[in-house]
Amino acid sequence: MHTELTYAELASLMERRAGVIVDPADLELQSDTPFADFGLDSLGLLGIVGALENEHGATIPADADACRTPRELLDVVNDVLKARA
Repeated sequence: MHTELTYAELASLMERRAGVIVDPADLELQSDTPFADFGLDSLGLLGIVGALENEHGATIPADADACRTPRELLDVVNDVLKARA
């Protein structure tokens, strides 16, 4: 079972679910930068959270769509995935 969401996977989700193209290396280097600075709005983030739930069969906490930065989202999602492992 996959137990960790990576910056590369998050970048791919951002592109597929919200049309926001970001280099995974830049996303990781700027992981404390607000999603808005990458061009991702709250609806895009909500779509990403929904996709993560569907792909991993896990319930992501309701406040995950309030995460402001990539690092915050990865922390929340990875905590859930690791707990399920």
